[in-house]
Amino acid sequence: MEELYAEAGCKPRLTGKYLVKKIGAILGIVILAFLVLFIPNMLVRVLAILGIVGFIYLFPMLNIEYEYIFCDGQVDFDKIMGGAKRKTMLKIDFDTVEVVAPIEADVIQNYKNIKVKDFSSKDSSQKVYAIIGKVGEENTKILFEPTAKMIEAMWAKSPRKVQK
Repeated sequence: MEELYAEAGCKPRLTGKYLVKKIGAILGIVILAFLVLFIPNMLVRVLAILGIVGFIYLFPMLNIEYEYIFCDGQVDFDKIMGGAKRKTMLKIDFDTVEVVAPIEADVIQNYKNIKVKDFSSKDSSQKVYAIIGKVGEENTKILFEPTAKMIEAMWAKSPRKVQK
């Protein structure tokens, strides 16, 4: 039997919260640099230098991307930070999925007041799909931006659950 595999990804749109974090990190580096230059106390200088190194190390982690992988009935949602560090945010087995459809579909609109996990770019020009399924013990709506190939692979796995 042929293995069903597809992957897709997106880079979230810059939000106000993201910009505040980035500006805060830059201001933190500048303040710590002033402490190093103008405070004669050696302990303060050492702590400020350690803080600068920490900020420089963590700054790239503010650049986030999401990647989705569908492989033989399981969808993995990964978060990639700084282009290097990968963290699996969620794995969902297609056996626990009720429906996959575009977010504007009527079947998705019927699910109200359930937990939402958003792995989309938050860009209104992109086609966003939702997976309704069990994560743990509760129904969850998972928002993501699959490719046509990924939707086809999901449909091939379970045509009754996927609406194109």
